Order: sequence, then structure tokens, then C-alpha cells
Amino acid sequence: MHYAWIILAVTFIGILAAQGVRYTYGAFMEPWETTFSTNRGTTSAISFISFIVFAIFQPIVGKMIDQYGIKRVFYMSTLIIGFSVLLSFFATELWQMFILYGIVASIGFGGASGVTATVAVTTWFQKKRGLALGINEAGFGAGQMVIVPSSLLLIDAVGWRWTVCIIGLFLICIVSPLLAWLLKSDPFKAGMEPFGYEKNQEEKQEERPVVQAKSKADCRFWFLLIPFAICGFTTTGLMDTHLIPFAQACGFSAPVTSAAVSTLAAFNVIGTLVSGILADRFNNKNILVALYFTRAITVAFLVFAASGSGLVLFIEYPILLFIFAIAFGLVDFATVAPTVKLLSEYFEGQSVGLLSGWLFMSHQLGSALGSYIPGILFDQTGNYQQSFIMAFVLLAIAGVLSARLPQVTAKRD
Repeated sequence: MHYAWIILAVTFIGILAAQGVRYTYGAFMEPWETTFSTNRGTTSAISFISFIVFAIFQPIVGKMIDQYGIKRVFYMSTLIIGFSVLLSFFATELWQMFILYGIVASIGFGGASGVTATVAVTTWFQKKRGLALGINEAGFGAGQMVIVPSSLLLIDAVGWRWTVCIIGLFLICIVSPLLAWLLKSDPFKAGMEPFGYEKNQEEKQEERPVVQAKSKADCRFWFLLIPFAICGFTTTGLMDTHLIPFAQACGFSAPVTSAAVSTLAAFNVIGTLVSGILADRFNNKNILVALYFTRAITVAFLVFAASGSGLVLFIEYPILLFIFAIAFGLVDFATVAPTVKLLSEYFEGQSVGLLSGWLFMSHQLGSALGSYIPGILFDQTGNYQQSFIMAFVLLAIAGVLSARLPQVTAKRD
């Protein structure tokens, strides 16, 4: 077996663990409110700061990867997350959580993120790159399904303080050493070659009509970056933060809401894997256009569900919530593989780490706005309809911008 698959497995585990811990934030909100005698708005501010720090750190991480290598950045970032989570066991004031989670842990999340995993895949895979990107991205959904429910059970059984202790030790003693042991930053320096590497690669590359982008100022970079920011606004920001409160406001019970969110996460994993396979076989520009417009249609369903007549129907038939969860889950994180694959093709020969950092920074900034603006609109209107309409319009814009991208002839691996 080629060592690239070992790299893929290890980065998948790293993403599952590190980003799974990031997704557990909602599980700790209520216990922290009780422990620190605060309100929902204040605890939500910790998440908002976390998104901003995460976003700002993405291009820095890209530059650090270029300078220090994938291995060092990944396992050190996991250690930072582990120690910050472990130290929160001793927190006695809420401001300490702002520092430990909102800043320190978020720097670690930025390092053990999609940027690092993306560079690892593009470095180690010449063929099956789309599939590898899809598997890596599925680690986010897998973390949602594994780490979040486990944290909820642990909090219920032993309390939040012992839960963060267990999570911190898991990252420090198991995940980080695994990354340090098995990760290799560069296949050639390790005496190997990327998967699918051919010595006459340059001659074959000349035969492919690949469009080269010159710099970040190229409009093609912005036509990838802006839709990806909208992707963050509508997924990690809007849905991951506000879908549960929306379902609760509709009157759905906790078991129904929990089952719907789990369904969304499961189909998220399926969607990212299928997207990765398709990215190796079809034109990635067309895939992105289809994904953004399909996501817009699913959000339009929520616009109807949040209306007066639609809400009655939505509450009367809970199956509609599951239909939405399945449809949205399939196109949730599925945009990542074709987006990154296009980036690597347009900017081949340039700093993939730095450019990926800017790309994922846009996603996190979109996520920060997507988690914050709907909360403000809900306080003003008492519903999420305006937020869903905004998301629909933004996704339509993302689809149009993606359609303006230049064609790149797909190479069948």
C-alpha cells in the first residue's frame, strides 16, 4: 500500500479529533452558563471570537506549513488544543474561557484544520486527489457524529470539567503523538513519491488545457474565495449554529431535533465522499455550480417553512425536517473538494499552503457572520425567515460566480 493512504488516514483522524472538539462548543454552552452565572449572548460571544481568530490564523498557518512542514504544524496545533481544553478544567471565571477557548484553542483549531489537511493531500496525491480531499473533508462530519455525542454523554455522566479533562488528555496523549509518529511533510524528502506520480509529469501537463492564474489579484481566485465565504455563512455559521434553535422554536422535541441533526451529519459525510469521487471524474466548475444552486433550493424550503402557512405544515409533518436534513447534508461540505481541486489547478506551481490559508480564512469569516447576524435578526423579528432569505440570495450569487470560473478539462484518474 502506498504511504499516501497512511497520510490520508492519519490526517482524517487528526481532523476528526481536532475539529470534532470544536463542534462540541454547543454542548458546553448550557453548563458554562450555569457554572459562570451568565447568559446565552455572552457565551455565544466566545464562539464568535473563536471564528474570527480561526479565520485570521488560516493564511498564517498556510505560510507556516510552507516554512515548517505539515507534520510540525499539525501535531503542535493538536497539542495546543489539548492543553487549552485541559486547562479549562481549572477555570473559575468566564473571561478565562474567552482566552482558553476563544483565542488559544482557536489558534490550534486553525492549525489542525482543512488548510493543513488540504496541503497534505495535494502534496501526497497526484491521482485520486478529489477522492482524498473528499475523505479528508468527511473527517469534519465524522467528528460531529463521534466527538459531539460522546461529549454530551460525558457531560451528563461526569460533568463538564471532567469531560474537558478527558478530551484534553485524549488529544495530548493519543492524537498528537500519532500525528508526530506517522505524518511526513514531503514524500520526496522521505524517499518516496506522491501517489500516481510520473516522471514525465511535465510533458503530460503540457497536453492538458489547464488555466493558470497569476496571483491572488486574479479574478478567478476571487470567484473561488467569495462563494467559499458564502459557503461558510450558510453551513458552519447559519445551519450548525441556528438549525437546532430554529427546530426548537418550531416546537420539535429534543429527540426529533437531535435525530435530524445526526441525519444531517451522516449525509454530510456521504455528500463529501461522493463529491470527492466526482471531482476526479467531472468538471469541478460545473460541480460547484450545481452544489450552490441545489443548496439554495434547500434553503428556499426553509424560507417557506418559516412562513406562517408553511410553519403549520412543517410542524404537523416532522418528516419534512428530515427531508431537509438529508438534502442539505448532501451538499453541506461537498463544495470543499471541487473548490480546492480547482485552486490547485489554477495556481499550480504556486504556494498552495498560503493560498489555501486565504481560501479557508474566507470560509471562517463567513461562518462568523453566519452565526452572528441571524442571532441579531432573530432578536429583532422573533424568527429566522429573513436569515433564510439572505442565505438563499447569497447562495444564488455563489452559483453565478462559480459559473464565471474558467473551464479546466478534468483528468480521469
